[in-house]
Amino acid sequence: MFQTFTTNADPAAGPARLAALRAALSDQDFAGFIVPRADTHQGEYVAARDERLQWLTGFTGSAGFCIVLPDLAGVFIDGRYRTQVRGQVDLAAFTPVPWPEVTAGAWVRAHLPAGRIGYDPWLHTPDEIDKLETALQGHLVTLSPVANFVDAIWGDQPHAPVGAAFVQPLSLAGCSHDDKRSTLAAELRAAGDRAAVITLPDSLCWLLNIRGADVPRNPVLHGFAVLHDDGRVSLFADAAKFGQDVLDHLGLDVTLQPPAALLPFLAKLQGPVRVDRATAPLAICDALRLAAVPIRWAMDPCRLPKACKSEAEIAGTLAAHLRDGAAMVEFLTWLDARVPQGGLTEIDVVRSLEGFRWATNHLHDLSFDTICGAGANGAIMHYRVTQASNRTIAANDLLLVDSGAQYIDGTTDITRTIAIGDPGPEARHAFTRVLQGFIAISRARFPRGLAGRDLDPLARAALWAEGMDYDHGTGHGVGAFLSVHEGPQRLSRLSEVPLEPGMILSNEPGYYREGAFGIRIENLIVVEEAPPLGDNRPQYRFETLTFVPLDRRLIVVDLLSAAERDWLNAYHADVRACLRAAVSADAAEWLDAATAPI
Repeated sequence: MFQTFTTNADPAAGPARLAALRAALSDQDFAGFIVPRADTHQGEYVAARDERLQWLTGFTGSAGFCIVLPDLAGVFIDGRYRTQVRGQVDLAAFTPVPWPEVTAGAWVRAHLPAGRIGYDPWLHTPDEIDKLETALQGHLVTLSPVANFVDAIWGDQPHAPVGAAFVQPLSLAGCSHDDKRSTLAAELRAAGDRAAVITLPDSLCWLLNIRGADVPRNPVLHGFAVLHDDGRVSLFADAAKFGQDVLDHLGLDVTLQPPAALLPFLAKLQGPVRVDRATAPLAICDALRLAAVPIRWAMDPCRLPKACKSEAEIAGTLAAHLRDGAAMVEFLTWLDARVPQGGLTEIDVVRSLEGFRWATNHLHDLSFDTICGAGANGAIMHYRVTQASNRTIAANDLLLVDSGAQYIDGTTDITRTIAIGDPGPEARHAFTRVLQGFIAISRARFPRGLAGRDLDPLARAALWAEGMDYDHGTGHGVGAFLSVHEGPQRLSRLSEVPLEPGMILSNEPGYYREGAFGIRIENLIVVEEAPPLGDNRPQYRFETLTFVPLDRRLIVVDLLSAAERDWLNAYHADVRACLRAAVSADAAEWLDAATAPI
């Protein structure tokens, strides 16, 4: 199977590794070093070689960083990981820091009177370093780019991945890479740019209609590219990844060069060169500056077109969700039948769900390691079950299962919270409040030009009214057989990117009671034009892509408005209509009961 249950990090090794890092820093007269989670492509999901933060600290979350000082090592984590980090790091050696409430600059000013802090310019963006340098102005601390100190002491660091590239068919992409390159090249010319540097793996794969295997769970290729204003692409990646079929697909206008040739190539460009200061590594910017090549800061030209899916991509994603929904119904049928026997563990659940997806005969990979948290483990937002943490599911637990799959026609991501017996009135009340926020997003109709931050409060209002909330965004962008977390679109109070038709997002409000239970409900939705209404102002709405029943046993019906009940009954009727013919007889019987009107 794809998912394993070994413990990926060793917190007990952290203190010795931290001591070795401090010794290396002292030898070169550095007072500190920044260890980010990111790789050279600023990826959230990274290859084993790039798990520096995990190797040093034991923390396995997908976001965060550590700042190592002579007497203090702060692990900066956001609200998703504050429970998780305390169980994964040696708290005598590492200090969790609530971020972004406490900024890196303020923390350094408070704990380091003077000295040099090193950073690897390949692992940070210009935005990150500029923000930190600004915060440190007037303080006797300076930042210095340096070769990576963690790599220097990591004796058995894995090699860089060399996953095989493969072609994404035109029937699923909806647009040839020739047309994509031509369209974006015309945009470069209109803006006066001679070239654009592409650093994000999913942008590179989208642009060239290829996929790869360099990152677990995400079918992307590690590489860099330069898109020229005539539509040619200079691609910098390991030639071992490319078979003749992929080279034939790329054609003569895409030239492949080794990664080591990138910086010398950049130095010879005629500017202006477009660079995304929020996603490109600072090392690329420094190379252009050193060669006096003019830079124009602007968003990666692939990001918005990639986010606004083609009709073919949306159709493929819907097909993937119907297939995945049928597998989920088979799984939920199995779960309800298996629970009364007792002794069921979180790992049993994860294995079973993967088996039902595998039985579709279309599973390429998981889209992330399944989060399966029973009882208190459900309150760990990005919990990953291991042999060490595996919990037997108890009577009256809440079970949170957040999972997804990669099919060649689409990427899925779904969360369901399931009643094991009777979890009690408090859990049902909280679930219903989360459900109300989930329905509010699903039913939203909104003016063109609004961003994720404008809609995020809709998901929280029912919780806010009772003094409750959750410490993560309401939704993230999702790719089309690409990264399960895709930018720039988000449903988040931090997102200022206007939502546009074709953008796929998750809708996943939640509520977490540390030490007791976790609740999250998640569907994927896609932005579409809303039909005319009122004075015909341009408006958008969401179409739901995910078809899986919600657990009616957890709903306090009297808390729902008539409109909310109508939406839920209509959704369940759609689920039943879409999936009943695609599941087994036992699952069809279960589905009829699970989608009965309330």
